[in-house]
Amino acid sequence: MADITWEAPFCGEGSSCFRLGTDADGNGYIAVVGQEDKPLTDSLEALRTLITDIKAGKADHLL
Repeated sequence: MADITWEAPFCGEGSSCFRLGTDADGNGYIAVVGQEDKPLTDSLEALRTLITDIKAGKADHLL
């Protein structure tokens, strides 16, 4: 597995904690805290698009 640099956990009130990470090859990672060995991975651009779209409300229907 790539050498992933993880950010501090992001925890919403009363919900699971998630971590975002990157590696030297330009990949982005999302994992549940404690399960960093099983991350979702894609390019940094894909991760950036995902976060931008979520912030824009495109996933609000899931709430």
